[in-house]
Amino acid sequence: MTDVTLFDRDPHYIPRVAAVHDMCGYGKCSLTAAIPILSAAGCDVCPVPTALFSAHTMYKDYTFHDTTEILPAYLDAWRKEGVELDGVYSGFLGSADQVALIQRLYREYPNALRLVDPVMGDAGKMYPTYTDELCEAMGALADGADVLMPNLTEASILTKRAYPGQDIDEKTVEETLEALLALGAKNVVLKGIDRGDGKIRNYVASAETGASAAIEIAHNKLPYMIHGTGDAFASALCGAVLAGKPLAESARIAGEFVRHAMESTRNQPHFEERGVSFELNLGELTTLVR
Repeated sequence: MTDVTLFDRDPHYIPRVAAVHDMCGYGKCSLTAAIPILSAAGCDVCPVPTALFSAHTMYKDYTFHDTTEILPAYLDAWRKEGVELDGVYSGFLGSADQVALIQRLYREYPNALRLVDPVMGDAGKMYPTYTDELCEAMGALADGADVLMPNLTEASILTKRAYPGQDIDEKTVEETLEALLALGAKNVVLKGIDRGDGKIRNYVASAETGASAAIEIAHNKLPYMIHGTGDAFASALCGAVLAGKPLAESARIAGEFVRHAMESTRNQPHFEERGVSFELNLGELTTLVR
């Protein structure tokens, strides 16, 4: 695969991206990751809050409010004001009906990049607020996505395949990428392959060149896991793409950003529960656009 550039960035222009994600009051994920990370990469972030949480779902006690009811009027107001978008970055959804709202954004902003992080689960399990109906609806966003960014759990749900665990060989990687591209995605970033050799691998594939030409990107694995790294990775990848970087290079940048943020996180209190702390590493992304 030849690394593909999806956005031609004028160095004097600030691209505007709708971040369609939940807002979490405590715990580092979703919009509390997307807004600062995309901003650090030189983007104007326009949040579309799909749900409101008091804390992320790894905590025992949290409140959850589905915002579907307010979003049609929210987007109506954008249309009336003539809001323009260069990208639509979608993540966690509060209900299956919100897929139609994202598709509305696609219709109203046909030139905007479609950046889809199909946030549904991890480690072989769906997140607590997700339903089979919502997962089925999420699959509709894969068709036409400029970038689809699933982990192995989400790839399994989207392609209706059994979850294989994180240790998959090259043949299974290629088969999984082929199945994801067959859903209609233009490009796929498959995240989180762990073969137990001290590396975490991501793979970037394009519909133009096929899964067999996928680019492998390996990062040194740290000996601990932290909540929210998937959201940080996807946000950083979107920021790098909108900074005009090629897709595989954007995935490499995002992976290193997350690794460095995880190193910073280890020094913070209650990091195991709260999630990834990336504030000290945002300068890495700002350098992309300077």
